[in-house]
Amino acid sequence: MEARPKVTPLTRPTRTRSHVPPLGVRTTPDGGIDVAVLASHATGVDLCLIDEVDAALDAHDPARYTERRVELDGPTYGVWHGHVPGVGPGQRYGFRVHGPWDPAAGMRHNPAKLLLDPYARGYAGDLAYVPATLGGGAGEDGGPDGEDSLPFVPHGVVMPEHPRATVWRPRVPWADTVVYEAHVRGLTMRHPGVPPELRGTYAGVAHPAVVEHLKALGVTTLELLPIHANASEPWLAGRGLSNYWGYSTMSFFAPHAGYATAAARAAGPDAVLDEVRGMVHLLHEAGIEVLLDVVYNHTCEGGDDALDLSWRGLDNTLYYLHDGSSPARLADVTGTGNTLDFRRARVVQMALDSLRYWAQEVDVDGYRFDLAVTLGRDHDGFTPDHPFLVALQTDPVLSGLKLVAEPWDVGPGGWQTGRFPPPMAEWNDRFRNAARSFWLEAPKAGSHGQPMHGLRELTTRLAGSADLFGHSDPPLMRGPVASINYVTAHDGFTLADLVSFDHKHNDANGEDNRDGTDDNRSWNHGVEGHDPSGADATTEPWSAVVPLRRRSQRNLLATLLLSAGTPMITAGDEMGRSQGGNNNAYAQDNEISWLDWDLDTAGAELLATARFLTGLRAEHAALRAESFYLGVPRPGEELTDLLWYDDGGAAMDAAAWSVDGRRIIQMLRPGPEDDDADVLVVLHGGLEDAVVTLPDPLDGAAPWDRVWSSTWDSPDGPDEADEVDEPGTARVESLSVEVFVARR
Repeated sequence: MEARPKVTPLTRPTRTRSHVPPLGVRTTPDGGIDVAVLASHATGVDLCLIDEVDAALDAHDPARYTERRVELDGPTYGVWHGHVPGVGPGQRYGFRVHGPWDPAAGMRHNPAKLLLDPYARGYAGDLAYVPATLGGGAGEDGGPDGEDSLPFVPHGVVMPEHPRATVWRPRVPWADTVVYEAHVRGLTMRHPGVPPELRGTYAGVAHPAVVEHLKALGVTTLELLPIHANASEPWLAGRGLSNYWGYSTMSFFAPHAGYATAAARAAGPDAVLDEVRGMVHLLHEAGIEVLLDVVYNHTCEGGDDALDLSWRGLDNTLYYLHDGSSPARLADVTGTGNTLDFRRARVVQMALDSLRYWAQEVDVDGYRFDLAVTLGRDHDGFTPDHPFLVALQTDPVLSGLKLVAEPWDVGPGGWQTGRFPPPMAEWNDRFRNAARSFWLEAPKAGSHGQPMHGLRELTTRLAGSADLFGHSDPPLMRGPVASINYVTAHDGFTLADLVSFDHKHNDANGEDNRDGTDDNRSWNHGVEGHDPSGADATTEPWSAVVPLRRRSQRNLLATLLLSAGTPMITAGDEMGRSQGGNNNAYAQDNEISWLDWDLDTAGAELLATARFLTGLRAEHAALRAESFYLGVPRPGEELTDLLWYDDGGAAMDAAAWSVDGRRIIQMLRPGPEDDDADVLVVLHGGLEDAVVTLPDPLDGAAPWDRVWSSTWDSPDGPDEADEVDEPGTARVESLSVEVFVARR
């Protein structure tokens, strides 16, 4: 006979059906809890209060637990609810749902499965990939599986209510923002300055050694990959791997306990939450904002026959988008097996409630929305007027935060870059592609006698992508800061791998190198693979390849940090981090993904370069545009706000822009009246050195002073003295960026 936890008889809540508390479980002043859970097709819902009677037993041994069940009132507008006295913080709980078992109609109610509260703010225990949790609740005969899942799933934990404290937020203006995308664990797992017990944790992220690095790099805003509680896909767990990136949400309200220190995990979920809060507040004290990468487009439950943990067993047809077929099948516009149905008001409510919770209780400064097109889909597809997006614009808590969309998913019409409403910013994939194509793809093709391309596309991105983000209502309202410019992200090659590999090398993922994109626009500069170390780097062919690779990294960093828009640096790119050519390291919780802080000379020089470029951006307002360029003087100003010149120093006209194969461009940005400098950026994407005639300095400005060149290994300048340029000209090496400043 199957072993089960000891179960006491059903009791009933004490309040009447007329009282429907907010969704979730909350403590009340009388020493009890209010409970509410959505299960609109259920015929009954039991609150299950779980106690550990023998902690010495294995966590998945049923004899470790006892269970008390409380029959909830309802449904009231689909919600089952009640008040239970004598229950306080620390109590484990879950739900069992009674109702039709009709998978053909999308209904999978199975009271044998203990379900995690979608609004649980803390949890205990972990997921076991066993028959009791797999199969979507179905048994071998297609009927409901009768095996009790209680010992094999995480349990919700009743959390204490914390009084709201007055918190100072950095509130960095968008025009001054520099985003740094990082993983909580990977950022510090190998950091020698972080104590071993703090490495890979929330506390480690806020350690002074990490804060010092972020500040020196000019980072204003730390964007963390998902920290919502998550669970790996069964097929990954079966291979001994995990979903390292965390894009597989198990709870939208609870932080992932695996990123907390051992002491916090041992103390319980309230201590885990306190550690997250502490991380945010320490970063705030350093003037650094915290954005969370959030995944509201799908859950960890996967496809119809995958995990049965929460939403599927509570209200499968309400929470999840179905394809309209008979028998019912989950629709998948996320590539994960399921899609949350944002046509449903309750799904929109859950996302908004979660966002407000993290903003008000944890004090985060904003969010990056994974696959955000899914969140704006109604019955006809994506619309900028979707209720969820309108709520973000108008909500008094959320509208003042930094909100960033990943503007695509894998469904019909899934690419919507530029179509999200203010105040949202968006990841600009067109910037990424333009920068890679100009500096890597085109020279690679040109070296084999093929035509080179991409200047006009690149200059549009340098100027802030008005073609994508200048169409809001009223016109130009979002400005160039809505463009989150990036060259790399967590998903894809690192900066060092982008210049070292022509092809992906994802063998460690166990998918025969089929996973990950093939559209990398990368260039190995002649040899596939890592830079060698020591004397090997000075031998052929490496003696030519290695210096050019390092220059290409500097070219890409300069393009990113000198462009109009909001730059995003991927953690480790500033130090030359490599993933060995893996462009989809989602399952690599190891040295492939973790930052290596033991820098060689090249890494230290690249870091110094990145710091110099962010400092240059911070120093000169000409590099931090708040509004789109007009190409004419702005009202009340005398100077044209953006000027383009060819390599001969002549202003670019329509005919000049149409010249095929042009690879040199000069971009001049006058400083505003309250700034003392104009900035000239010369980009040379050709394969031959050139002498460029610089434009005359603007009225009242001193002669141009070269302050940086991507040909320099270090921002301190060249190893050998440059030859003196003729007045008004500059020698510019092939594949390089030069920056000049003229002070007034």
